[in-house]
Amino acid sequence: MHVLIVDDEPFAREELAYLVKQHPQVTSIAQADSVDQAIAQLIDKKTDLLFLDIHLTGESGFDLAEKLLKVQNPPYLVFATAYDQYALKAFQVNAKDYILKPFDAEQIQQVIHKASQANPTTKPTSQPVSVNEKEDFDAIAIQGEDRIYMVAPRDIYCVWVEEKTLSINTKDQTYQMPGSLNQMEQKLPKSIFIKTHRSYLINRKKVQEIQPWFNHTLQVILTNGQKVPVSRSYLKEFKEIFGI
Repeated sequence: MHVLIVDDEPFAREELAYLVKQHPQVTSIAQADSVDQAIAQLIDKKTDLLFLDIHLTGESGFDLAEKLLKVQNPPYLVFATAYDQYALKAFQVNAKDYILKPFDAEQIQQVIHKASQANPTTKPTSQPVSVNEKEDFDAIAIQGEDRIYMVAPRDIYCVWVEEKTLSINTKDQTYQMPGSLNQMEQKLPKSIFIKTHRSYLINRKKVQEIQPWFNHTLQVILTNGQKVPVSRSYLKEFKEIFGI
């Protein structure tokens, strides 16, 4: 079981991490002190159990919980806070439990046991799900200038890179962020996204037309009208995928 602890107080994180790692089914623990860091951790590794504080620097724990409502198969959510007045609101955002500081060792063990019972993939014999396989994540994080956008992979038409800037074309708008195409490729489900060029990834479900192009290559036209090259390096795999 992979556990993520989100709290902006280092001492509180370390205390909870110490109690959590006593449970035999916990295989790994990650920590974050903000919503942004938590999202990055959730994308990086499938999380089975999330301990979430409410009052954080910047966005609150409820902001993250509301984002998780858009995710299929989200982690088992437990609010871990010093405040008892938010319990009702916590369960409105699908929290499974609500525990108060200072933490009780026995209570933490009970929470972990309940989380393991609720999620059969947390059995000790199970293997962690890799980022490449986790299509159950219904949204990925895209860093904007002043905020993080949660975008469903199914809404992405194409991703391309130019001068170390990624462009992510969706049905609503085109987002831009620094990064590499390889980094984005790791976040997206391989069963849907394919590389057609060293600078392009496309959503295979958005392909409308395939045309012959220069030097025995191909050009793809997506359902939004965008034209994408298929270079010779990726031509064989592309043809196999589409049966041409």
